[in-house]
Amino acid sequence: MTGRSFTSSVVVDTSVTARALGSGDLDVLATPAMIALMENAAMQAVAGALPEGATTVGGAIDCVHLKPSPVGRTVTATAEVTAVDGRKITFAITAHDGETLIGQATHTRFVVDRKRFLERLADASPR
Repeated sequence: MTGRSFTSSVVVDTSVTARALGSGDLDVLATPAMIALMENAAMQAVAGALPEGATTVGGAIDCVHLKPSPVGRTVTATAEVTAVDGRKITFAITAHDGETLIGQATHTRFVVDRKRFLERLADASPR
């Protein structure tokens, strides 16, 4: 699985701005939206290589948001698998606004059985 990669993209519109998400008061791509795009790229990078019934869940992300992206720009995030240790998968991720690097991250995801994960979640829900 090491070396697998995927690129996700989003056009910055008012729904993903810092103002809309409450992480700031400017109409630029919100850091939480950039991180969600990065996680999506990581999830998609390994989705086709997982056993039947499995998915991945995010465990950690160490991210820097380097430059703003205004409304109307297309932002891409590319995730590449750098390590696999049992159920733990590590990714290196970059985000770009055109040719400009706007973010970098190291992300960890864990392979889980989708059905068992949801059953445990339901069992843990307050009644």
